[in-house]
Amino acid sequence: MVVGTTGEGAARAARAAAIAAAGSLEAAMAHGTLSASVDLALSEAIVLGLHRLGVRTYLCVLGHGSTEVGEVLRVYEAAGVVRTVPVRHETEAAHAATALRWVTGETAAVVTSIGPGAMHALAGSLASASDGIGVWHLYGDETTEAEGPNMQQIPKPEQELFLRLCATFGSAYSLHTPAALPTALRRGANVVEHPHRAGPFYLLLPMNTQPAVLHGFNLAELPSGAPPPLGAAADTGSVHRTVARRLLAAERVVVKVGGGARDCGRQLDRLLELVDGVAVTSPLVSGVLPYGHPRNMTVGGSKGSLCGNFAMEHADLLVAVGTRAVCQSDCSRTGYPGVTHVVNVNADVDAATHYGHTTALVGDAAATLERLLAALDDEVGRAPVDAGPSPWLSACQRRKEAWDLYKAERYASPTRHDEVWGAEVLTQPAAIKIITDLARARDAVCFFDAGDVQANGFQVVEDDRLGRTFTETGASYMGFAASAVLASRLASDPSRHFHAVALTGDGSFTMNPQVLIDGVANGARGTIAVLDNRRMGAISALQRAQHGRDHATWDHVPVDYVAWARSVSGVAGFRGGSTPEELTEVMGRALDHDGLSLVHVPVYFGDDPLGGLGAWGRWNVGSWVEQTQAMRHEIGL
Repeated sequence: MVVGTTGEGAARAARAAAIAAAGSLEAAMAHGTLSASVDLALSEAIVLGLHRLGVRTYLCVLGHGSTEVGEVLRVYEAAGVVRTVPVRHETEAAHAATALRWVTGETAAVVTSIGPGAMHALAGSLASASDGIGVWHLYGDETTEAEGPNMQQIPKPEQELFLRLCATFGSAYSLHTPAALPTALRRGANVVEHPHRAGPFYLLLPMNTQPAVLHGFNLAELPSGAPPPLGAAADTGSVHRTVARRLLAAERVVVKVGGGARDCGRQLDRLLELVDGVAVTSPLVSGVLPYGHPRNMTVGGSKGSLCGNFAMEHADLLVAVGTRAVCQSDCSRTGYPGVTHVVNVNADVDAATHYGHTTALVGDAAATLERLLAALDDEVGRAPVDAGPSPWLSACQRRKEAWDLYKAERYASPTRHDEVWGAEVLTQPAAIKIITDLARARDAVCFFDAGDVQANGFQVVEDDRLGRTFTETGASYMGFAASAVLASRLASDPSRHFHAVALTGDGSFTMNPQVLIDGVANGARGTIAVLDNRRMGAISALQRAQHGRDHATWDHVPVDYVAWARSVSGVAGFRGGSTPEELTEVMGRALDHDGLSLVHVPVYFGDDPLGGLGAWGRWNVGSWVEQTQAMRHEIGL
């Protein structure tokens, strides 16, 4: 056996074997096969502490700043206690860990070296931070004795600069003092396992404290368990009854459903019925209400839908549930020009008080909605609502019918002549419709990347339940979808493995193409559909809409993505063709492949209105800024 720097290799292996045999750290201590008081290195104590918190999977790009942690992982993986997933890029690791948690609920840790690698992972963590997904990030860091500059540290003579950087992104802790580990892990668990707004936690590991021995360390000090959720919002002064009366008095209620309302489908359904409201959903919660629900107006915002934006534009009262009101989601705070009052249900005080003229109900969304429903039931019992569709519901439903016809017209014209390709190719709406329909039939999980693919995607999908589509709109991080395919076979419980379909643009795919190698190495099962318009289509379109011309968002370099895919042993590469029939046949073969596959689909870019699904709202960017900001201040919400 290779003995680590602490000279305790045999003891480490024995502890790993005891935990493996017992099934958990607690069980090993209870059975007496593992002493509660041990001498062990900080690096091992970290792995034990994370194991107690449910972490079994480590996505790693190891380097000189993390060799000690890597040795612990080697020993514990040999015993079957953890799994190490080596990958080729730290941003990919961050995305895959995010996808694993998002789809399966399993928490993973990202391990990097010092400096540039940690910065790559830190950048990738913006997705989990924006979308509220808990992930552990373990970064090597400069030594604590300041013997001189450490290679790859931030080159500035100040203390703990990376701690400052990570703490700006979110919550962070430096293990400058090894005995502080229990506190560091508790603070991390409170972030990663936060019941309402989870996120990444950055645990910084100075290179010289990783092998430091904790003598007589009491394993019982290692924390366990997640922080408890909030209850319903306080009802001081009968606020729920007051809100209920306000909702029933309004004529045009819109309910904006954000990521914090993922588990509130039943309550939302009843709320919409009682207040005669309609819902506008975030792409994060596609399927929380089935697409076919008569009160679901689907997505709204600067890249929304005819029906979603109609509901936002004409509502007189907004109920915001679990939403952050991101710029594109609420048209840079101009999305509700007719709303005079907001009822905001959120566990976060800042989010709950975002708008003016707000009744903020700060608490768990589901529990708070239950109390509000009880108050509504009581009020409706006093004054029953009229039967039959109201003028508000009828008007919204007509717009949804128009939206469905608008989409159907584009599906019926699935190809357009493209100047760059010099031929008839599929439009993005047509290609996405074909791919997502096939994925739904196979019960595959779809991930959407940033840009045109993402925007057309959440306009196209018609999910009947949660979990079919994951759209990373929080950070809109290019390269997320392809990296997410890696998570398809990482769950510790095989019953939570899934078939992944990544819908990505050519620009997004080239941000993180190493999944072609890492996917094969780690047994991923899924298909990467590269919708190639030879440009950053979303930005080119934005430039044309604002200035009439596009600039520096495309090039003349053709890439043979199929040859690229086939160059990696184990990856099946397919040409998606240029007709619906060809893409349907090819996607079927790709989905049948037992492993990782890539389908290249040339798609149209241009000004033909049948080539895309359009934009329906406002946005505070570029030449639109002055008008949008003036409107926001005029509305005064």
